[in-house]
Amino acid sequence: MRRLLARRMKFHLLGAFVLSVGCATLYKFGVAEPRKRAYAEFYKNYDPMKDFEAMKAAGVLECASPK
Repeated sequence: MRRLLARRMKFHLLGAFVLSVGCATLYKFGVAEPRKRAYAEFYKNYDPMKDFEAMKAAGVLECASPK
């Protein structure tokens, strides 16, 4: 039973490291990259002036009166 904690800790530290790297990789390719692509696709065709005029016409903005 000597050095039982040290042996088990090596195993658990290695397992925790591998698990955390795996989770980080899954998050990057499962969440972050698709989100980046979605934002890039949205802003590729986004016209802020058209959006401003639509909000202004709807009366959403207090600083600009609707026509």
